[in-house]
Amino acid sequence: MGIILLLSAKSTKEIEINYTNICANCAKLRENAINFDKKCSCSIPFYLPETMEGNVYMYYKLYGFHQNLYHYILSRSNSQLMGRNIKDVERCDSFKTTHNGTPICPCGAIANSMFNDTIILLYNINSSIYIKVPMLSSGITWWSDKFIKFQNPTSNDLPSAFAGTAKPPNWPKPIYELDEVDSGNNGFINEDFIVWMRTAAFPTFKKLHRQLNRVQHFTEGLPAGNYSFDITYITRFQGEKSVVLSTLTWSGGSSLFLGLAYTVTGAVTWLASFSMMAIHLMLAKRKMFFPNYKVKL
Repeated sequence: MGIILLLSAKSTKEIEINYTNICANCAKLRENAINFDKKCSCSIPFYLPETMEGNVYMYYKLYGFHQNLYHYILSRSNSQLMGRNIKDVERCDSFKTTHNGTPICPCGAIANSMFNDTIILLYNINSSIYIKVPMLSSGITWWSDKFIKFQNPTSNDLPSAFAGTAKPPNWPKPIYELDEVDSGNNGFINEDFIVWMRTAAFPTFKKLHRQLNRVQHFTEGLPAGNYSFDITYITRFQGEKSVVLSTLTWSGGSSLFLGLAYTVTGAVTWLASFSMMAIHLMLAKRKMFFPNYKVKL
């Protein structure tokens, strides 16, 4: 089974574009709180060496960002995220309230550090003509997260539902304005927000960001392209950022972890089985030559 999973993971098509150093000037600009609302963008041309057939997914990948720290994981309010009590900030530690005592919504360290780079994929026809590649921002979350674990307060007007609360310190806009295009993708049910709130187990991880919209009949196998980014700070945690374009197979993406885990576990199991069989045969052979010899186990 492990070998099958490894072969399946190897069959995926994937390209990674690291923009840490190329966009360093933008990252440096955003480190100063005075420049927090200033826009900064950078572009990275790249080429796809082969056609990506089937569904293509866009991920953002972070290196050295420890979402698995104990206090970081606990710094959230589940009753707030489920829309039951938006002013319940008891377990959010340093990100409970503002300096004047206003409850932060969503509170906690996880929400405050949400990934908010704007990633735009452009198809480069020639040196002066670019076409924006259609991407889907819906359907990127787990069903249980979207419809059970995250719910908005029961109100038809989100701004009034979140009245009396403040946005997280690092956010440029409040929770009910995360998606300016789709009004139904705001509040706690915003899919980018939900994806970020599911913390990663390892310091290097990637999270699903968008899916290529093939319904609009965009050209498969882009021969050239361009990315633009609205950069947040990254040098503070001494990490790196990348964008990953990848296809999927029946067993998932290009991660080799599951296949290696199955292979190693299977190999150890076979080794233990052969060792026990060898011991059994040795004891049986010894009993054959020495019938009165007793072995206590």
